[in-house]
Amino acid sequence: MDGIRENITSPGFSLEASEEVQWCLTIYPNGVDEESTDYLSVYLGLLSCPKSPVWAKVQFWIINAQGEKYVITKISDVLRFLPNRYWGCKNFILRDFLLYHSHWLLPEDKLTLCCKVSIIGPYFSRPGQNMPPAIRDPMQILAEDLGELWENSLFTDCSLVVAGQEIRSHKAILAARSPVFRAMFEHEMLDSLRNHIEIHDIHLQVFKEMMHFIYTGTVPHLHNHSMATGLLAAAD
Repeated sequence: MDGIRENITSPGFSLEASEEVQWCLTIYPNGVDEESTDYLSVYLGLLSCPKSPVWAKVQFWIINAQGEKYVITKISDVLRFLPNRYWGCKNFILRDFLLYHSHWLLPEDKLTLCCKVSIIGPYFSRPGQNMPPAIRDPMQILAEDLGELWENSLFTDCSLVVAGQEIRSHKAILAARSPVFRAMFEHEMLDSLRNHIEIHDIHLQVFKEMMHFIYTGTVPHLHNHSMATGLLAAAD
């Protein structure tokens, strides 16, 4: 990475739900302008699509040596992509910081960069339209935002230990969504005072599915019989 001076562009890729839309990632090791010369810049570009513009939300992150997400950058705006138009983060991560922590962020001298693209509404504008899609359901946006807090362990203030694995969480969300957790925190149990709670008699994957429901109101794997049975037992 230290010796790389040229920009790096990925091969074209597409989303499973919209294979006709082709994207690419471009990394600028030395930034894109004078303000970002000390940074690694990351941009997503639209290579081709049947019709344009394409409206999308974008998120970037690095996978570290432990397989965890790091430097999660979510662009909050809905972006308007045209062919060969790029959007991204010019100050994604300090280059010196990345190199200093190369054992952690560049395992085997490799950078693993991920990008999440969420196409908003219909893929393309209809004839005569050049406006962003209609406003999305606020409850869906809230569920997605809370789900991001859960999935990425952002700003957590307590830990739950299940089957020997520590899971970071948020006391306020747990108390608001679960009367059991609320009772734990209200009655100042010793574990809750330490912000460290051990939970027994539940399978780890079932517990994670339950937590996903607490944060988002959805259960992705409810079709699985053993998962459904485990969740019913946990609800009791």
